[in-house]
Amino acid sequence: MLRCNEAAIRLSMWGAMQLAVVDLAGERGGEPIFTGISFLLVAHGSIVVTGPNGAGKSTLLRVLAGLLPTAGGSIAWEGGGEEWPTLAGSTHYLGHSNAMKPALTVAENLGFWRDFHGSHRASVVEALDKVGLSGIGHLPFGYLSTGQKRRASIARLLVSRRPLWLLDEPTSGLDRASEARFAALMEEHLASGGMIVAATHLPLGLSGAKTLEMSGRRSHGSHREDFDALASAAGGF
Repeated sequence: MLRCNEAAIRLSMWGAMQLAVVDLAGERGGEPIFTGISFLLVAHGSIVVTGPNGAGKSTLLRVLAGLLPTAGGSIAWEGGGEEWPTLAGSTHYLGHSNAMKPALTVAENLGFWRDFHGSHRASVVEALDKVGLSGIGHLPFGYLSTGQKRRASIARLLVSRRPLWLLDEPTSGLDRASEARFAALMEEHLASGGMIVAATHLPLGLSGAKTLEMSGRRSHGSHREDFDALASAAGGF
């Protein structure tokens, strides 16, 4: 858990940040997948993106992460100051792939990501302890079970400080105990002033999360008038 003085520092760093998405549209393979997605997300806020397979949940997260171009609308990241000036540099993206090299040890993988992202937070040992993988850092990543691989990938979120977590089916492969542990880590991130957008078919245990439902072909999210209402009461997110 964060100590009180550490939490206060994070709040001062992250409190003014916001992610504003207006009339966003996304494509996959040149085909429109969703249009009209609008929301405002500020410190402590979380959004759970739901919907059937093919509705565009993963595409939405990839567009937000900068891995895919927008097909319309706008994404604005504000309030990051000198440390977090861009959305890409302020984001941790956890996709379906665990983004780890099988031949490297768990510790080597996490060490790489810690150095690559910078802004160090937990040590590799501390991060593995937080996800319940103490003592396995020396093992090649490829030796791990499906659930262990996912937990090691979650540890990647902890070794470097990034205010916005974009999570695509983050609990896939986890057992009940690991799901509960991850829910606590997400709540800790939000309590320190962080933000989360998570696409999932399963409950994540995030108290107070808003829901964005993507219903299928040419999914639509909140309309512009909803965004304006949110912008006038940003504290709600």
